[in-house]
Amino acid sequence: MQQFKESMLKLIIDTSTNLPSDVRKAISAARLQEEMGTRSALALSTIGKNIKMAEEAEGPICQDTGMPTFVIHCPVGANQIEMKKAILEAVAEATKLGKLRPNSVDSITGKNSGDNLGPGTPVIHFEQWEKDYIDVRLILKGGGCENKNIQYSLPCELEGLGKAGRDLDGIRKCIMHAVYQAQGQGCSAGFIGVGIGGDRTSGYSLAKEQLFRRVDDVNPNEDLRKLEEYVMENANKLSIGTMGFGGNVSLLGCKIGVMNRLPASFFVSVAYNCWAFRRQGVEIDPATGGISNWIYKENYTETEVQEPSEETGDSRKLVLQAPITEEQIRSLKVGDVVIINGAIHTGRDALHKYLMDNDSPVDLNGGVIYHCGPVMLKDEQGKWHVKAAGPTTSIREEPYQADIIKKFGIRAIIGKGGMGAKTLAGLKEHGAVYLNAIGGAAQYYAQCVKDVEGVDFLEEFGIPEAMWHLQVEGFAAIVTMDAHGNSLHADVERESLKKLADFKEPVFV
Repeated sequence: MQQFKESMLKLIIDTSTNLPSDVRKAISAARLQEEMGTRSALALSTIGKNIKMAEEAEGPICQDTGMPTFVIHCPVGANQIEMKKAILEAVAEATKLGKLRPNSVDSITGKNSGDNLGPGTPVIHFEQWEKDYIDVRLILKGGGCENKNIQYSLPCELEGLGKAGRDLDGIRKCIMHAVYQAQGQGCSAGFIGVGIGGDRTSGYSLAKEQLFRRVDDVNPNEDLRKLEEYVMENANKLSIGTMGFGGNVSLLGCKIGVMNRLPASFFVSVAYNCWAFRRQGVEIDPATGGISNWIYKENYTETEVQEPSEETGDSRKLVLQAPITEEQIRSLKVGDVVIINGAIHTGRDALHKYLMDNDSPVDLNGGVIYHCGPVMLKDEQGKWHVKAAGPTTSIREEPYQADIIKKFGIRAIIGKGGMGAKTLAGLKEHGAVYLNAIGGAAQYYAQCVKDVEGVDFLEEFGIPEAMWHLQVEGFAAIVTMDAHGNSLHADVERESLKKLADFKEPVFV
């Protein structure tokens, strides 16, 4: 079991830090499809750099290492109890090494276990089979894309698409709508697994099971093969683009499975996964516990793609030193590339809730709040270091953000996926902007952090939710909501809804 534990630790580390070759191919193909000089091209370029940085540094590709989910097939007689113990030890060790972010939170108290262990975490599924080796597959699916999962109960009425019935065409409409509703909040361009049938639980399980298929495989079911090809061709016509910036590529992969259902129920379940599609698998020798084969690893040479400039189209590139003045902020417009130097402060769900009724431990006037839950490690001298620091999905803070901007005089919010009408109105009234960083680019942004000046609420909230005080240099993001009432996110959503309506008429009859 000691060798099995070491094998599981290797699997976890590789899954967190090294994207499989089929995913890299899909991302590389997407870069070739985007027009140079666009925001999506710039985002994909940053993603490409981040993938290489993560591999070289053996650091998490994305700071949100998600819910570790293991699917294990083993021969009869394999000791599943001991295997589970070894997996739990490996998860705790990977967390200690900074390869996984501590993500296991008590749902009642909000307390973070600190080691990714707790009731229900990690997720481990065992199934026996007649083969003579152990097959272990792992997926690390972050919370941002998990929140964009969606389940439909047919028949139903879908925005932009009208009625979706209990047939293949109704399923088609559900899948197209699933891509549309994710927008940039799931770190598009993404991958989707679709489960047709089952009940509410088994349907989602089937959908996630599809994410273990290779991106370039062919569905043996002819109807589903045609549907997968249709979705891949037409979902990209919605022009949502990378990070929801608009563009030619909104979806990188679509895999569909089907199971029987009850007569009264017809569910279509969609599991959305971000571009940071972290899944890996190994074959284990039961006699030794060692790895005999890696399942998703093949030799792959990256396609060379011309790197776009940080200035996109008619946008400008401006450098801001925090703290920032209102005059500087009101000079910005949607599309500007902003480089931030100076102090920024991380803040997520727990901090925003706290600040509504309490004072800030630091002066935030003219300051920058970064929606980020970093991976942090402390050295032997007690100094904290950032190991991964990409943005989290911002829309969760919509109920709080405008009030907090007003209360503390904040000038810039950094996050991903955009925010809603209340925040947009607050930006305009109080003179602030929303800056969209590239979701998942955790190593790219970690290199911008030059010093960790301190932390508040670490004991109360845990590492991801604590308020980290960072000194950054060269932190690049794009203005997507400005102080004049303009929102790129609202524009892209409105235009993609119009294009979604183009797919209202039946196709599979």
